Amino acid sequence: MSTKAVQLLTNLLGIYSPSGKEEAIGNFLAEEMVKLGFQVGKDDIGNVIGVVGEGEPVILLCGHMDTVAGHIPLRVEQDKIYARGAVDAKGPLAAMVMAASEVVKDSAFKGKILVASVVEEEATSRGVKHLITQGIKADYAIFGEPSGVENVTIGYKGQIQLKVILQTQTGHSSTPWLYENALEKAYELWQQIKSSYHYSALDKQEPLESPFNVVTACLTKVTGGRANSVIPFESELYIDIRIPPQFTSTQVFEEAQKIIAKYQASNPKVTVKAAVTDTVEPFEVNKSSPLVHALSAAVRKVRNKPATLLRKTGTGDMNILGKAMNLPIVTYGPGDSHLDHTKDEHIIISEYLDGIQVYKETLLKLTELHNKKNGNGH
Repeated sequence: MSTKAVQLLTNLLGIYSPSGKEEAIGNFLAEEMVKLGFQVGKDDIGNVIGVVGEGEPVILLCGHMDTVAGHIPLRVEQDKIYARGAVDAKGPLAAMVMAASEVVKDSAFKGKILVASVVEEEATSRGVKHLITQGIKADYAIFGEPSGVENVTIGYKGQIQLKVILQTQTGHSSTPWLYENALEKAYELWQQIKSSYHYSALDKQEPLESPFNVVTACLTKVTGGRANSVIPFESELYIDIRIPPQFTSTQVFEEAQKIIAKYQASNPKVTVKAAVTDTVEPFEVNKSSPLVHALSAAVRKVRNKPATLLRKTGTGDMNILGKAMNLPIVTYGPGDSHLDHTKDEHIIISEYLDGIQVYKETLLKLTELHNKKNGNGH
């Protein structure tokens, strides 16, 4: 299997597939999955869905075919494959495809596996959102992203993209004492927002033992000013707020509105408007879920080490699917996520092959735990 598995991965890596240009890789993957025994369909936006097995539980393995833009020449050096997408995330995707095709040959496996290869994960999450609107159903899900072969990601923070517009009266820059400067006022407001979230104003009782538990805000863009001789009369702040699972995006936005309202009240010559341009809710799986138990046991069996459970300060498609479908979901896959989007992106072949084994053992153990649990209920 190892030769076939490495060949599948190198073939996928040989097809350039930046977000929005996944048609060629989708067609290739669909053909390969048919050869591997999947029933394969392609939806109207280009997601490729393969099905193997039957019955319960239904396990969704979801990976993405797209990458960020930028070529890295495909090359194999010793135990490493270099290419764009090697870890993010064609390595995990190929590993899931191989694992699913192999595990259904094991008589101990009882259940159905859906392998969804989605589009535009690196851009708009359009692929995953389309799966949800089309009504995909499963009992458990694993997202194929590079967690590291011995690590399981059980939580991601949520996100609010906030746009704040400040407006003042205009005037000549030779008389700055007569007018409020929209850029200066924007910076004042940002300092208040930053300090409020840095200390987690929403929950003073929460011990700050981990950045995962804290609401954080990052100023990502500022605009304003028209000419050297004109006092800036409009400024825009773009703020990225990350949210831990104990809060909702609504709670956090309400807190931001309070800070802005307080600032507005003390600065009557400034008009402040705020709007959310995008939002993703935080998500964390219950650590006692059979899914977490199965994956942890699989890592221990294959790598002879206990799995490390990770909670990440970023945001992923796991958030979107987890909230929409309300099912146990984790993120797992071979590869070092620190290599995502870098010129040095590569995957270690032995870890890729171990990742396949971990997926296989997880699928076996998960169906066993699920059916044992449900069997006890009769």
